[in-house]
Amino acid sequence: MAYEPWESGEPTPWTPVVRPLNKCKLAVVTTSGVHHRSQPPFDMQDSEGDPTFREIERATIGNDYQITHDYYDHSDAEKDLNIVLPLDRLHELQQEGVIGELAERHYSFMGHIDGRHIATLIASSARQVAKKLRQDGVDVVLLTPA
Repeated sequence: MAYEPWESGEPTPWTPVVRPLNKCKLAVVTTSGVHHRSQPPFDMQDSEGDPTFREIERATIGNDYQITHDYYDHSDAEKDLNIVLPLDRLHELQQEGVIGELAERHYSFMGHIDGRHIATLIASSARQVAKKLRQDGVDVVLLTPA
C-alpha cells in the first residue's frame, strides 16, 4: 500500500533495434546494487534510495563485487552474480554468435528510488549512463531488475 508507481504522463521512449542482434554491441544495466568493492556502497540510510550509479568493469567484476541493496534478498546473487548481472551467460552468447559484442563497461543502480530522487535519476544519472553507452557504441541494453 505504501508503494505508489510514478508515471511521467509521457509515452515510453522506444528505439527499435535496426541491426541484427549478432551484429550488435550489448551492455547490461542492473538495478541490483552490485558494485566493485573499491567503489562506494549505495546509500542505504536514505529512505528514498540512492539515485547514483556505479560503472562496472566486465573484466574484473566476477572476482571483485559486493551488493549493497537492502530491498531484496540477494543471498543467491552473492553466490552467482549471473543472477543479476549475467555477464558470463552473455559472453557465452557472444561466443556462439548470438550477440555481436559484449561491452567492457556496464552500469548498476540501486533499484529503490523514490520521492525527490526520481527527478535526479531521470535528469542526471540516467542521462549520464545513456551518454556513456552511446560513447561506447552500445546498440542494445539488457536491463536486469532486482
